Amino acid sequence: MGNRISFLIGNIEFEAELNDSDTANAVWLAAPFTSYTNIWGGEIYFEIPVKTRLENGRRIMTPGEIAYWPEGQALCIFFGPTPVGKGDKPVAISDVTPIGKVDGPIEILESVGDRTKVTVRIA
Repeated sequence: MGNRISFLIGNIEFEAELNDSDTANAVWLAAPFTSYTNIWGGEIYFEIPVKTRLENGRRIMTPGEIAYWPEGQALCIFFGPTPVGKGDKPVAISDVTPIGKVDGPIEILESVGDRTKVTVRIA
């Protein structure tokens, strides 16, 4: 762990610590950037200016994890159950690359709606 990014989604601001993957580094180097959210159950995802391959891919996530979804060229923030899961763990629609974890409580993310502006910066 090392590099940190901050998110501003509407009026919600929080930080995340990134892991040492190549994908996490690519996201950090691309910041700052702005996009608009999409909500899919307990997942917020949005397109980002990074295009890279799957790295250490998996589908079952934990609340608070952040991942890169290569198929959608998107960043995903998992905070609760998703439509394809069978329980309380978030499950991605297809394999994603885990890149980090949100600092602090994630319950506030439940109030984020579709098409909310999100800005990602170096923390």
